[in-house]
Amino acid sequence: MADVFFPDYVVEQLQNFGAVSARPMFGGHGLYKSGVMFGLIAEGELFFKVDDENRADFEAKKSEPFVYKAKGREIILSYWYVPEDVMEEAGELCAWAEKAFAAALRKRKADAIRPKSRRGRAGASPRRRR
Repeated sequence: MADVFFPDYVVEQLQNFGAVSARPMFGGHGLYKSGVMFGLIAEGELFFKVDDENRADFEAKKSEPFVYKAKGREIILSYWYVPEDVMEEAGELCAWAEKAFAAALRKRKADAIRPKSRRGRAGASPRRRR
């Protein structure tokens, strides 16, 4: 069983990073700052958002992404395991959290400018209101 106090510990470690909250989700917790999810606690482990800008930090520590199975296949998320030595030093953890938050903001911005797909049948024209 996962430690029920672990999310509180993580939030406490991140207090110098700013107002961070841990919200329950899917048997784990999402870590949020300013309404943006930048971290994930699952199976008693901490994972941070990763993109091309901060992936090298995780790879240098031999970290790996969070993976789960759904409908018989593996799903790999863009959240990577935060190494224990980083977890143990609050200043280092805050620095990694800042990079993860920046990665989450970049993802949010990219999603906002990506064109939305049209719903409905292929080739169907949009309906007009009369």
